[in-house]
Amino acid sequence: MISVEQAKKLIKEHTIALAPVKLKLQDASEHTLAADIYANFDIPAFRQSSMDGYAIMFDDKEVELELIGEMAAGTGHSITIQKGQTSRIFTGAPLPEGADAVVMQEKIIQTDNKITIRDEKLSVGLNVREKGSEIKSGALAIEKDALLSPAAIGFLAGIGVTEVEVYPMPRVSIIITGNELQQPGLALNFGQVYESNSYSLSAALKKEGVYNIEILTAEDNLETLTKVIESALQNSDLVLLNGGVSVGDYDFVTKAANACGIEQIFHKVKQKPGKPLFFGKKNNQLVFGLPGNPSSVLSCYYNYVLPALKMLSNKENSVVEVNAELTHNYKKPTGLTHFLKGQFANGKATPLNAQESYRLSSFAQANCLICLNEEQEIFNAGGAVKVLLLPN
Repeated sequence: MISVEQAKKLIKEHTIALAPVKLKLQDASEHTLAADIYANFDIPAFRQSSMDGYAIMFDDKEVELELIGEMAAGTGHSITIQKGQTSRIFTGAPLPEGADAVVMQEKIIQTDNKITIRDEKLSVGLNVREKGSEIKSGALAIEKDALLSPAAIGFLAGIGVTEVEVYPMPRVSIIITGNELQQPGLALNFGQVYESNSYSLSAALKKEGVYNIEILTAEDNLETLTKVIESALQNSDLVLLNGGVSVGDYDFVTKAANACGIEQIFHKVKQKPGKPLFFGKKNNQLVFGLPGNPSSVLSCYYNYVLPALKMLSNKENSVVEVNAELTHNYKKPTGLTHFLKGQFANGKATPLNAQESYRLSSFAQANCLICLNEEQEIFNAGGAVKVLLLPN
């Protein structure tokens, strides 16, 4: 059995980002860029008005000006103003030749086709977006390893980008084992329980932008489980096995993994819940054997699976670690790190009731995991503890 810290270190050492792919820009949101992007044009490509008003020569600000036409956004032709002339102009429209400022429409007095300016704050270049003021041709637009936020997608579209090279989201297979499991919506026979792990894991994965999810089931049978794992490995970057990872007579995960050529990196971690956790790999494919109890599954997901998922897509971990003040006394045996379902607010962490690994009702209320280190037995209220803040 290894420590929590050792387990996390081994996962990091054995996880390699997926090979980059090219995606259409509209499909690349929340992906990480795999290459620098440079602008191919000046943006704006022309001098542009930033508001509705009148384009003028600044030196004409104190004389009556003749209105000779207008420029609207999308205009396909240019006009030229001479000294003593002005043009009506609208937001986004090209600036007429000869103009070097735009007067707000509220700052003029118009009589027939003549205007007089009343703007003491008028200056050269006022209300004008200069050519290339957003970005110059050849300039770095967004650098490699940046996360493509909605604003970044819009910015790239605005400079004419249609395709980007990114790290893909992993393809994930969830394998559910256990003869006692029944699907929600069907009647429970004696000895059966409803299967919930595929639901919680799928929801957690989708929250991170992972939608290529395959859910498979396997009986508690070595031959069957081996075939299901082999099938999952054909189409997955990450395989999550649920249940059958302990050492009981019907726990076949480690044997089936070995039969599939999966290299075992570790099996069993000094923690509660989730002590039987298995981690292995085949080539660069990652395989986690998660315990079957619902709270154990999610505790292991947030501690180990999610960080690995983020590394595969070259992203930062979305589980944030902070220090907090414990609100209640807590006592546990030494030798295991305990992860308590908790509520974090205003710098304080409160353990919830129903900490047993089969109980998910408390996890549904939790916004953090309170981490109690393996060496310590007694934790006093007011003392500092490490807390993992779960993704919102």
